[in-house]
Amino acid sequence: MGFLDILLGRTKAVAPDLDQLFGLPSAALTLQAAAGFTPTGTGAVCFASVEGGAFAQAHQEVQELLDADAERTGPPVEVSRDEYGYSWLVSRRAPDDLPALVSDLHAVNSALEGSGFGPQLLCSVAGFQDTGQRRLGLVYLYKRGTFYPFAPLAGEAQRRDNALELQVKAALADDLRIEQDLSRWFPIWGAPGL
Repeated sequence: MGFLDILLGRTKAVAPDLDQLFGLPSAALTLQAAAGFTPTGTGAVCFASVEGGAFAQAHQEVQELLDADAERTGPPVEVSRDEYGYSWLVSRRAPDDLPALVSDLHAVNSALEGSGFGPQLLCSVAGFQDTGQRRLGLVYLYKRGTFYPFAPLAGEAQRRDNALELQVKAALADDLRIEQDLSRWFPIWGAPGL
């Protein structure tokens, strides 16, 4: 960053740090102790779809890589598209195998980034729930290198539990790099597993 950037208030974009995803298993322990939420075993990577053979090839290779995992006991990796036109690559693992789920999310992000499609990556999410069936997603913003909680309320209306999100933010402040700009806590309505 140069002197002119400082004077004009421009900031340098934060480089994605995919290794931050590996902090999720320890954060899950804190989340369970602080708020009673446990992993659902579902996680997903969201990306903007791109037309073309190169992207289709990279996407196919990622899916084949994850489907070839001999340890996978659930359904194969799924691809879905939400009502906003974004694609989600969904992985399901046993709820007590969060490290394997995190490895899946990391592999998808790394493979797409390595194929030159980093700009299409938007976020990754790992699902959690409590005994009252409240849902919570810990969302990793690829372009910011930070996490934030997303807690949709049950029902048809698109509403979220802001109090729970702030409680989770405070609880996980020492475990994950939490996004401090609340305006960046985008709702991910229709995300698989939430």
